[in-house]
Amino acid sequence: MTRILFVCHGNICRSPMAEYILRDMVKKRGIEQDFVIASCATSTEEIYGGVGNPVYPPAKEQLRRHGISCEGKRAVQLRKSDYGKYDLIIGMDGMNLRNMHRILGGDPEGKLRLLKDFTTGGEVSDPWYSGDFETAYNEIYDGCEAILAMYS
Repeated sequence: MTRILFVCHGNICRSPMAEYILRDMVKKRGIEQDFVIASCATSTEEIYGGVGNPVYPPAKEQLRRHGISCEGKRAVQLRKSDYGKYDLIIGMDGMNLRNMHRILGGDPEGKLRLLKDFTTGGEVSDPWYSGDFETAYNEIYDGCEAILAMYS
């Protein structure tokens, strides 16, 4: 069983896109029983009174265009206890990675990575600011394919 946690700032755009893209990939390959896949935020900006916001509508729409549903997903925050629950904890950009280290208290087992470390390097562009959900989708898709290639 491989356990993967995707992380971004608010858990309403990039990390839930990654969660549901990878879930779709493993389901289509018939290997979903071999994976636990989730996502979370480094901040609480999208969580009010203990209840997270749903996936941002343009991110949800981008997934829908590719036949992927993320219904029911709500933002949750990364917790220190998550470190022991996952094999890979994957951030989208350098700020995510710094905050992951802070929240988790470091990375003694080398579990923390950036998604584009598995492809071209760099950061997944943030569609919250750019409005370019297609580019984010493509970068996330490529990263998820590369991760799956490691486990196939």
